[in-house]
Amino acid sequence: MSVIVVNPVLTVDHFHAIDFLLRDTGGAGLLVKSFAMNARAAYLTPMLHVADVRRSIHFYRLLGLELTDVEGEPTCPVWARMHGEGGDLMFLLEETPSKSAERPFSLYLYTDELVALREHLLGSGIEVSEINRPEYMRSGEVSLADPDGYGLFIGQWSTAEHQHWERARQERLAKLR
Repeated sequence: MSVIVVNPVLTVDHFHAIDFLLRDTGGAGLLVKSFAMNARAAYLTPMLHVADVRRSIHFYRLLGLELTDVEGEPTCPVWARMHGEGGDLMFLLEETPSKSAERPFSLYLYTDELVALREHLLGSGIEVSEINRPEYMRSGEVSLADPDGYGLFIGQWSTAEHQHWERARQERLAKLR
């Protein structure tokens, strides 16, 4: 079986070569594969630029993440990857320290036990907001900052939130059809 890999940008010469192969073999045993149709990015893993990778590992362990990989000297790692239910998070040592006000995004995490997690963080010396109950997260959410100033929100995703979200999501998608 012959295999032709089709680049998303084809010239006329490419089409002539494919046409020749199809005519020459009668199309038998010929597989044409296009990367343009099947290529996609998957498994989004944010990478935070941090002043101290070890300090970030310690902080995110308090949130329940598990260290899965690390590079560099044990006393001063330059990169690390941690895993939590639902995804991973990477840390890269900054070459030039940034101010926390320059952090352009926040992370949103979910828990089944918001009260217990908040108490755990407070007991570990982490400053955490009171539990707020905004319209989109009636079971509650807290906010805090990691050691490098990245904003974190932690919401309690209950069955009621999930059911409400699912209904609203279906309604929004129906409007697009």
